Amino acid sequence: MKPRILIVDDDAGTLQSLSRAFAQEGYVALTAGSAARALELLAEGVDAILSDVVMPDVDGLALLSQLKARAPEVPVILMSGQASIATAVEATRRGALDFVEKPVGLDRLLLTLRNAVRQGRLERENRELRGSWQDEHSLIGDSPAMLALRSLIERAAPADAPVLILGENGTGKELVARAIHELSPRRGQAFVKLNCAAVPAELVESELFGHEKGAFSGALAQRRGRFEQADSGTLLLDEIGDMPAAMQAKLLRALQEGEITRVGSSVETHVDVRVISATNQDLDALMAQGRFREDLYYRLSTLVLRTPALRERPSDVAALASHFAGEACRRNHWRPRRLREDALALLEKEPWRGNVRELRNLVERALILSAADPLGADDIRAALSTSPGPRAARIPLEGRLSDLVDAHERDVIRERLRASGGHVTNAARSLGLERSHLYKKCKQLGIDIREDSEA
Repeated sequence: MKPRILIVDDDAGTLQSLSRAFAQEGYVALTAGSAARALELLAEGVDAILSDVVMPDVDGLALLSQLKARAPEVPVILMSGQASIATAVEATRRGALDFVEKPVGLDRLLLTLRNAVRQGRLERENRELRGSWQDEHSLIGDSPAMLALRSLIERAAPADAPVLILGENGTGKELVARAIHELSPRRGQAFVKLNCAAVPAELVESELFGHEKGAFSGALAQRRGRFEQADSGTLLLDEIGDMPAAMQAKLLRALQEGEITRVGSSVETHVDVRVISATNQDLDALMAQGRFREDLYYRLSTLVLRTPALRERPSDVAALASHFAGEACRRNHWRPRRLREDALALLEKEPWRGNVRELRNLVERALILSAADPLGADDIRAALSTSPGPRAARIPLEGRLSDLVDAHERDVIRERLRASGGHVTNAARSLGLERSHLYKKCKQLGIDIREDSEA
């Protein structure tokens, strides 16, 4: 797309000659003979502005202030045949990118213009990235549960104490950790995370503390671990409940001493790190089973925050869904689209076992599958029907336990039979059952294997 340049000058000859020159260089030149007209054209979108200073109605400096108030990211170049150092200084103070004297050479003006367009695009990209980051890392909702959580975050952030975040998958534990970091005195330093469940047990020590060259097979160079990467900042240990037992003692020592030792080294390195940990597991149960150290738990849990499940805050669903719709449209460069009230009402009734993450994926899937604007309840139903995994896992929350368990088993078995194309042996294997046991289960639950395999 050709860059759009707005030229503002009360002299018609200047407008004509500059617009012709810019058009020959591949620009779209818009011209305005007054400040009022310039502000009208600004609303149509421009990449850079070139304005005279001396004009009869509103001078260039006053126009500059108005332009910056309405579109601060658009670069403005001022030009004048009556230039003075004071005017140039004032123009810079009010936000002008450059100030050129008339008559100005075309080569110099084109160079200044190219730089202005480039800077304007960088400003927009940065703003979009910041907006995207805020979309990705914002805690949406005004339910009592979310208001209480935000209050705890604000109280926890200034302290340097360890924080333990508990909550189901998809409830935004990492968002809470980032919010604590961004509101803390360490906000200008690194935020580093490690998913303890995603790292093989034999590599966790190297990931946390780093290693020296040759410390083990494949250690081809010295490597800093997450603690060193997060020095002066914050380290998030996600899924801390999956930390291997052998590493828990070493992690506890690092937290107590504030020192780490790289694998293959005997030199201790001091680190200044605030540790935030998170898990969806029941740490009390793990401690009772001897799978998680009590002393490590107490070291990590000076402050404990719990992220509420989405089903515990249904009043936030509409705001979240609308937010995710806007986020998806911006990220995919789609035109903005909305959700109708009936669509939002339907979403509020869902149990959302995958929590906020499931809602976000559902909204984007609905936008992909339907061209409607706004999206209605039927569009949401269509997206729900194509949800990955067994939709039948959305069992009711009321009823006798035995009936709920039977309903869940029935739906899971039907889904596996469909996924295996009716191959009973493969379906049984995927469920960890013997073939004969699966047949018995199907008979007990009233499942017609042939019919449900083809459904």
